[in-house]
Amino acid sequence: MAQIETVSELTRFYGAPSVLAVKKSLDHIDVHARAFIGRSPFLVVSTADAGGWPDASPRGDAPGFVAVENPHTLLIPDRPGNNRVDSFHNLIANPKLGLLFLVPGHPYSLRVNGTARLLTNAELCRRFSVQGKPARAVLEVTAREVFFHCGKSLIRSRLWEPAQWPDRTGLAGLGAALADQIKTIDTATAEAMVAESIAKRLY
Repeated sequence: MAQIETVSELTRFYGAPSVLAVKKSLDHIDVHARAFIGRSPFLVVSTADAGGWPDASPRGDAPGFVAVENPHTLLIPDRPGNNRVDSFHNLIANPKLGLLFLVPGHPYSLRVNGTARLLTNAELCRRFSVQGKPARAVLEVTAREVFFHCGKSLIRSRLWEPAQWPDRTGLAGLGAALADQIKTIDTATAEAMVAESIAKRLY
C-alpha cells in the first residue's frame, strides 16, 4: 500500500500551496475574524494530552457567545456538561489548542490556534450568565494563529442545504445508543436521564 512517510514526499505529492493559503495566516484577531466570531453559535475545540492523543469537543450557544477581549484573547464560557471535561484534562497537561468556528449558512470557516487556561473567577463567570446562571468556568484563549478556511468542504458536504440532509431514519436516540453500548442500564432509563439533563441543566 502506497504511503506518504516524509515531508518531502508530502510536498511532492500535493505540490506547493497557493499564495493565498501561505499568506492568510495572522498572529491576531483582526476585524474580519472578530465579525465572524461574533456571529458564530458553534465551534469545535481540539486539544491533545501530554502524550499527544487528540480530542475534539463541540461548543455551542447563542451567536456571539465567545467574547473577543482583545486582538489576542478570546473568552469561551463553559456550560454544564457530563463532567468528563476531557478538553480541560488535556489543557492542564498541554495548553495548546485549536478552534474551528462555523456560521450557519456561511461557506467558509475560521480557525484559531493558540494556548489556553481555565479561569474560575466568580465575577468573570457571572459576566457570561444566561438565564441567571453564570458560566461554570471561562476558557481564556491566547491566539497565536488565525486564518479563514476555504469553503470547499462545506460546499461539497452541502451542510447548509436542508434538502440535501440525509434521512435520519434508523438512527438511535442518544439514550438508546448509550444503553446499548453500556449494557448495564435500560433504554427507558437512559433516555429519561438524557431528557432530564437537557431540560434542567442546559445552563
